[in-house]
Amino acid sequence: MKKWKIAAAAACVCFLFTAAYAASAGSAGDPLVTLSYLNNTFAKQVQTMVDETVTARKGELEQALNNAAAGNGGASTAPSGNSGAVFAVVTLSRGQTLVGDVGCEVMLRVGSAVCSAPDAVGLIDTTSGENLPGGGALVPNHLYMVTISTRSVAASADTVKVLVRGPYSIQ
Repeated sequence: MKKWKIAAAAACVCFLFTAAYAASAGSAGDPLVTLSYLNNTFAKQVQTMVDETVTARKGELEQALNNAAAGNGGASTAPSGNSGAVFAVVTLSRGQTLVGDVGCEVMLRVGSAVCSAPDAVGLIDTTSGENLPGGGALVPNHLYMVTISTRSVAASADTVKVLVRGPYSIQ
């Protein structure tokens, strides 16, 4: 009988230690992640953070789009150009000249035009990788870059349409 009492007491002591150890699981010292925590708490926190990030980024993109549209909306009809990151269609008449700042890019789409430069250093034809000297004719659909601020494109047809990216003025 004594043996049974000792065995029962030992079993109770083991049960108490097991219960105490199990109660400490999931504490800060011994974290335990359950499926219900992942589904009910963590997933909702992650979804909230993602929604906030997406909403903030959407607002930034909408603002950038509005700025790009506003900074470039009147370039095709205004006498002075834009400095946007997208191409603008510019229409020139015979005798008009488009003067680009350094870095301005120009692509002839309709009509004919020549490079106006006082010397042999005119525009850079980035399509062919060659230099277009002053007086040289622009090739349609070739992209030209202004590398010296006094270089320009002069319209030699009644109607000339060019795509322009970067700051420019029309004279």
